[in-house]
Amino acid sequence: MTSSDSNLDTLVGTWLTLRETASPLGVSPNHVKTLIRENRLMGVVRGGQLSVPAAFIDGGDIVKGLPGTLVLLGDAGYSTEEALRWLFTPDDTLPGTPIQAMRENRGTEVRRRAQSLAF
Repeated sequence: MTSSDSNLDTLVGTWLTLRETASPLGVSPNHVKTLIRENRLMGVVRGGQLSVPAAFIDGGDIVKGLPGTLVLLGDAGYSTEEALRWLFTPDDTLPGTPIQAMRENRGTEVRRRAQSLAF
């Protein structure tokens, strides 16, 4: 694991394997891969396994507004690692992290900020 990986682990906290991500969503691990390819979820390889931040799952669904936010971050030119850093870095003006705000149904402000990154 590189220093960059450990810094990302510190920000993200808990990660889920594809199987652990699939279970609450009621889908197969292969479907989780499809969700990642479609930018509805985001994952990175950790320890040789594709993993998804646990914070992206809320009960039995993907956090409301996450897919649209991931598209906006991609459109702004963010890499997967950069997008994860942005989503999990505390922002005193929100307050909290963008992913916390989305989990608390404050996604409109998060998407507005993500959209402004492209300009």
